[in-house]
Amino acid sequence: MAQAELAPATEAVTGTGRGPLLRRLATSAGRHELAGRALQRPVLTILAVYAVSRVVALAALWVAATWFQNPAGVGHQDPTVGDLVGLWDGVWYHRIVEDGYPVPLPRDADNGRITYSAWAFYPLYPYLVKGLMLTGMSFEVAGVVLNLVLGAVGAVLIHALFRSTYHAARQPQRERLALVAACLWCFYPTTSVMLKPYTEALAVALVAAALLVLVRRHYLLVAAVALPLGFTRGVAPALGLAVLIHLGVRWREERAAGLRPLAGQWPRIVVMLASVGVSAIAWPAVAGFATGVPTAFFDVQAAWGQKPADGPFVLWFQWAWDGKGLAGVLVLVALAATYVALVLGRHGRWMSVEMRVWALAYPFFLFAVVRPITSMWRFLLLDMPLAALVASVAMRTADGGQVVPHWKRRVAVVVVVLVGGILWWTCSLLTYTPWGSFPP
Repeated sequence: MAQAELAPATEAVTGTGRGPLLRRLATSAGRHELAGRALQRPVLTILAVYAVSRVVALAALWVAATWFQNPAGVGHQDPTVGDLVGLWDGVWYHRIVEDGYPVPLPRDADNGRITYSAWAFYPLYPYLVKGLMLTGMSFEVAGVVLNLVLGAVGAVLIHALFRSTYHAARQPQRERLALVAACLWCFYPTTSVMLKPYTEALAVALVAAALLVLVRRHYLLVAAVALPLGFTRGVAPALGLAVLIHLGVRWREERAAGLRPLAGQWPRIVVMLASVGVSAIAWPAVAGFATGVPTAFFDVQAAWGQKPADGPFVLWFQWAWDGKGLAGVLVLVALAATYVALVLGRHGRWMSVEMRVWALAYPFFLFAVVRPITSMWRFLLLDMPLAALVASVAMRTADGGQVVPHWKRRVAVVVVVLVGGILWWTCSLLTYTPWGSFPP
């Protein structure tokens, strides 16, 4: 009788009961092997994840076109993904490709004031699209193809930035964190905009390239990237701050080591600083010269509602106050303070100083000069360190020293939330209703 009762227990260990245990061990080993391969081939992994994110974004566009796009916004009863691709700023870039920039500046027929025109949009991206159109592609196809390639380049460069150990705190599992952070950036909620003829993909690639060569101290390459960036997006002030902090940190390190600071680097540094300075004023200067109105770029921006002359941050505080009073202002300040604490604290220190400076300078520069508009969501695609902060919070222990054993489950939850964000943002803001839409 005793032997009969012991048989099932013995069988569970030595017989058929070993099956589930072995399968679990095999599955675990397979996952570890898959993770190991991903870390061994990070570029291929990022490109694969990027491809998946493009499929997700395309699916979100299809859902938006099928169920959320108002037919009045596209002029026929069956909106398609192709209709969504050309909407919003794509209309202006298409106009630049076809007709260039208007001279003289367009003015309102009723009051004579400078009004909306293509001069508010930087020229490098539309002219790259125009060049690609020489192959016979339509504007929309050329814009999407160019952005697909530039987005992939940007994702790879972002990963290289996160991997960098220059001016960064020690992090034992940096490779894993960097890989996950770069992959999470691919799923940023506004990523669908990179399937449209918009400048985000080009701007991301140029900013990531500029920061990467800055971290690696290739100052002439920084100068070479800063110039085209000046004809892509107005972000030179934030890049300039990153350059200055980088030079200050290097000066301090070399002086502490008993070396002559920046010895032999001054000609390159002067060229870099001059290029960043030119980048800041290049397009406004061209617009002023071409139109004969020195303040043309800023006047057109003002027609679109951008009025930095009212004072930095003023419009945001006014927006918060008008919406929720003192509570709105406190929430706005609390969100900004939380973000600063994350960047400067343990979740940001594993990034290079240059990345942390960009993480602070770029969004605060935006909030200083851009009014409260829904386009801010896509502008933050260039705030790549956001993905690193999210990855760190999801994966690391409270003190930031180690990656938790169950980090994959946490990251999976984050990805689900991000995919939901892609769907929501695409359906809410990339669609167009003539009488009641907000621009993406």
